Amino acid sequence: MRLFILLFITIGALSCAQTSKWKLVWADEFEYKGLPDSSKWKYDVGGHGWGNNELQYYTDANLNNARVDNGILTIEARKETIDSNAYTSARLVTKGKGDWSNGKIEVKAKLPKGRGTWPAIWMLASTTPLEWPDDGEIDIMEHVGSNPGYIHFTIHTKKYNHVIGTQKSDTLLLPDAMDAFHVYAVQWNEQKMEWFVDGKQVFEVTNDGTGKDAWPFNQPFHLLLNIAVGGNWGGQKGVDDSIFPQKMLIDYVRVYQLQ
Repeated sequence: MRLFILLFITIGALSCAQTSKWKLVWADEFEYKGLPDSSKWKYDVGGHGWGNNELQYYTDANLNNARVDNGILTIEARKETIDSNAYTSARLVTKGKGDWSNGKIEVKAKLPKGRGTWPAIWMLASTTPLEWPDDGEIDIMEHVGSNPGYIHFTIHTKKYNHVIGTQKSDTLLLPDAMDAFHVYAVQWNEQKMEWFVDGKQVFEVTNDGTGKDAWPFNQPFHLLLNIAVGGNWGGQKGVDDSIFPQKMLIDYVRVYQLQ
């Protein structure tokens, strides 16, 4: 009888796993022209360093810094002055327009190049006010232009973050990341988070079961797309002004959840 029960449970679990499938719940294919779709994106705006001594001013609804054409979203960092900032760029966010507590996020992108660029595809908790790192950060992709081709995948939490040197992260060498499109993805549930590049798993973090300080990811998160200039990490080797303007090109953003 015990063997029968165990077999029944196992078959039931397999059946559930087989019937569950990813359903597209949010996307932007960028099949339009002009500013990013305001029903899906808004902007973080300003030039106060963003906690990392960054040098850019993020503009609001400026076609020079964020625009859509020919099926591509372009985020462009430029050498131009606003207030005391010598560079402009854009930081697009989905907060309040796209927030998810689990699922799979896919972004097909080609990265900028050059010393001083710091592009990122990442997520923050949608809480207000946000407490960092307590509320968590998911870095789907980061690239530092002074170390070309090295793609970084990271989580930050109260227990695991770079300020105290405990962040959980990994790196992949992708030499053509600045010359070709690649699909950067993360998927997560209550117990595990996995990163993928072009469909191949490259990193994994599991919930250690010690609570929110280690795993604050069971709450809604939103997506951010940006190019920073300089900063504590992106500017460690300075900024090469001769490279600008620099662009991150986004072919699509797709969000799936298991159904």
